[in-house]
Amino acid sequence: MKKSIIVSLIAVAVVFSLTSFMSLPQLVKAIFGGNKAISAPTDAAAPTKSLYDFTVNSLDGKPVALKAYKGKKVVILNVASKCGFTPQYADWEKFYKEHGDKVVVLGFPANNFKSQEPGSSEEIAEFCKKNYGVTFPMFEKVSVLGDDQAPLYKWLTTKSLNGWNEQAPTWNFCKYVINEKGELINFFGSKVKPEDEEFKKAIGI
Repeated sequence: MKKSIIVSLIAVAVVFSLTSFMSLPQLVKAIFGGNKAISAPTDAAAPTKSLYDFTVNSLDGKPVALKAYKGKKVVILNVASKCGFTPQYADWEKFYKEHGDKVVVLGFPANNFKSQEPGSSEEIAEFCKKNYGVTFPMFEKVSVLGDDQAPLYKWLTTKSLNGWNEQAPTWNFCKYVINEKGELINFFGSKVKPEDEEFKKAIGI
C-alpha cells in the first residue's frame, strides 16, 4: 500500500514537471478527484443568489436568461473538445434526449485545463454537431477558475453566494446540479456519467 502511494506521488511529480503550466494542486485534483460527489448539507445556508439571476450568451452570441429553466432541474457542464472526457458529449446528449422535458443539460466550453478547448464559438459548434450531434444548449466559452472566472461559476463555487459549496471544477466535464428552484444541490467530478447511481439519485430518476 505504502509502495503504491509512493509510486503514485512519483508519477504525479513526473507529470507535473512536464506540464509546468499547471499547478501541482490542480494536477492532483485532476488525477484523484474524478469520482468526487458532494451534496448540499441539510443545514446549508440560504443562497443569496440563484441560477435565475444569471444571463449568459449562447454559442451564437445571443443572451439567454437562465430563468427560462425555472421548474426543471439543470446540469451544468464545463466542456472541452480535446479532452479524454470529450466522449461524454455522447452520454449527455443521450441523457438530454431521454430526460430533457425534466432535466436540462447546459454546456459551457472552457479552456482552463491544459488548453483543451482552444476553438472559437463557430469551431466548437461545428465540432459538437459533427462528432456528437449535440442538441442540448451550448454557450460561449468561459473561464471556470481564477481571476477571470465567469459570474455563473463564481456563484457555483462561492459558499456565501450558493449557500454551501466551494468546490471548483477539478478538470473538464465536472457537473453541477441545480434543482427546480434554481438552487445548487450537487457537485460531481469528471468521471461521473448520467448512468451512475449517485447521479441518478440526485436528479430523481
